[in-house]
Amino acid sequence: MEVKVGDTIPNFTAKDTNGTDFDSATVVGHKPLVIYFYPKDNTPGCTAQACSFRDQYEDFKDLGAEVIGISSDSVGSHQKFAKQFKLPFILLSDSDKKIRKLFGVPTGMFGLLPGRVTYVTDKNGVVQMIFDSMLATKHIPKALEAIKKLV
Repeated sequence: MEVKVGDTIPNFTAKDTNGTDFDSATVVGHKPLVIYFYPKDNTPGCTAQACSFRDQYEDFKDLGAEVIGISSDSVGSHQKFAKQFKLPFILLSDSDKKIRKLFGVPTGMFGLLPGRVTYVTDKNGVVQMIFDSMLATKHIPKALEAIKKLV
């Protein structure tokens, strides 16, 4: 399966930064979402991307949107990553890559790295934009622009 523009986000569960079970049903259909898949905590591109989302997080919140970052890193890795860079948004651990497969996120760099893809949904959970690029910091302005069109 591959999630496309116009599809409703599939339901999923994962452990968040606190090791708590996160159920997508608690946010999908309630508010616009920015769900971004990234390769790995504490790598240069992923850190730049997370910090850019952090720096503009209030802009997303002001528009009623929530930001969720997903990688296959462990809960412990996410805890350190979030604490070190003061990340205010949700990070989910997809250690078995089930969510990545559920969305159909492709691999990047000739299949060597997990892909970097951002999905923006409206408040009903319908995908309005998909941005697939290894250029980490390009995701934030694209996502913000898509959210602004929803308001």
